[in-house]
Amino acid sequence: MNKTNDFQTSNAEMVTISRAEYERFQGQEQQLLALNERLAQMEQQIEGLMEALRLANHKRFGASSEKSEDTLMEQLSFLFNEAEVFAAASEKEEVTEVAGHKRRKKNNDYTMDSIPEDLPVERIEHRLEGKDLVCPACGDIMTEIGTEVVNKLKIIPAQTIVEQHVYYTYACKSCAETADDGCETPVVKVPHEKSIIPGSFATAEAIAHIMTQKFVMGSPLYRQEQELNRQGIPLSRQTMSNWILKASEIYLTPVYEQLHRELLTRDVLHADETTLQVLHEPGKKPQTESYMWLYRTSGDTDKPIVMYVYQPGRGAKHPKAFLTGYKGYLHTDGYAVYHGLPEGITVVGCHAHLRRKFDEALKSLPKGKTKGSSAYQGLAYCDLLFAIEKGLDEKNATTEERYKERLEQAKPVLDAMFAWANSRTAAPKSALGKAFTYLKEQWPYLTNYLKDGRLELSNNRAERSIKPFVISRKNFLFANTPKGATGSAIMFSLIQTAIENGLDPYKYLAWLLKQAKDADLMDAEVVQSLLPWCAPTEYRAK
Repeated sequence: MNKTNDFQTSNAEMVTISRAEYERFQGQEQQLLALNERLAQMEQQIEGLMEALRLANHKRFGASSEKSEDTLMEQLSFLFNEAEVFAAASEKEEVTEVAGHKRRKKNNDYTMDSIPEDLPVERIEHRLEGKDLVCPACGDIMTEIGTEVVNKLKIIPAQTIVEQHVYYTYACKSCAETADDGCETPVVKVPHEKSIIPGSFATAEAIAHIMTQKFVMGSPLYRQEQELNRQGIPLSRQTMSNWILKASEIYLTPVYEQLHRELLTRDVLHADETTLQVLHEPGKKPQTESYMWLYRTSGDTDKPIVMYVYQPGRGAKHPKAFLTGYKGYLHTDGYAVYHGLPEGITVVGCHAHLRRKFDEALKSLPKGKTKGSSAYQGLAYCDLLFAIEKGLDEKNATTEERYKERLEQAKPVLDAMFAWANSRTAAPKSALGKAFTYLKEQWPYLTNYLKDGRLELSNNRAERSIKPFVISRKNFLFANTPKGATGSAIMFSLIQTAIENGLDPYKYLAWLLKQAKDADLMDAEVVQSLLPWCAPTEYRAK
């Protein structure tokens, strides 16, 4: 037997199948592949749902802070093998040096603060009298040898008083005596002071108080109405609403418009937006969301401006209209409408939003699988960038120093981060996939902060400024009309700008209303003099 025959007999017997059987096997193989693909999709969906569940549980039951569970330097060592570790500063017991020994300050469970020294003092003296002055040892009368002063804080609720204006009338007695000779007796009345709201008994102080209670303390008008009624003052919420809207329309709007003009002259701005429900918006259902937009100056100015703008929608036309004529930098989050702004506006992305994405991706992972994960690495890159900024802040770096050191320190980290992100993959709908997508889509804007030392790593400044409105919204819930929403935007703008400039908002509003009542608000110079930084120094918050 030859080699060919040996090979044929040594192998398994060949099997012959029909074409029909072959096609049936092919169909089963395709079904199996489809099932495997479907199974992979379902596994991916299940993992996405588990991620969402872990993240939801963390948001509900975990700490609200976005700080990493590990220390910053531990994260950074994963990337750059740095051995240095910062020890957390421990709380130290306050020690006062006293002649001969050290006195340790005792903790007080009831008082954490101290009484300011500049408050008015009501002195109450406690002395011994009569038989209490008799010495128990010899029966002689005791004399004062010293005092012990104990300060206590007394709070008196706000007083409501009636400001009664009495206008006298005058006549000439000489003319009255000769009236029979045909001489007319002149009668002169003291001119009436102009009312701040025509036909009302409102004062600048009353309106400023109502505004401050609502837009600073978050007390809706119905609560203020209840409190006033308890004091025996029947002042309705409708009346209060009319007062603040009319004052806003007559006196505050010109100042608000001047703030807008002033804002557009600045080189660096921040922007953000949040929802607002307006019940009677023309052409819209009450449940439809409207928006309160925020624009503010950056940290490079000594005259900060915070502006709120009510708009019925969230489209690109709104920031385009508000920023007409503006040229400079604009810090934003990743919202796409900001990316279509006119030439001359350079959008600067927010690294805090990027960090938040990786933080969520890390929190969505099962326990024990976080350290060393891509989410962990991405968060470490973000933390390193923030650590660089913190170092620049601590040494009070100038604008030029900040610009140069960012190029030396931050740019290599950014380059490494982008290269690392491009080398990783993740399911697009997973938390990590969303973080990678955000990083890659926002990259041109995330690197723009390197262009100028005045720019910031995040848009947190805008988020902090919009928070007062968000907190107040939880109390008043909605605006009744667009007019009311616009009035709220104007008052929030003036109040928050006053606070940013170190003013007491009540004192500033009362001063502004008094000054504006008799001023020519068509004169730009007059309106300019009413801006917060022009207010007297005695109206500064203590």
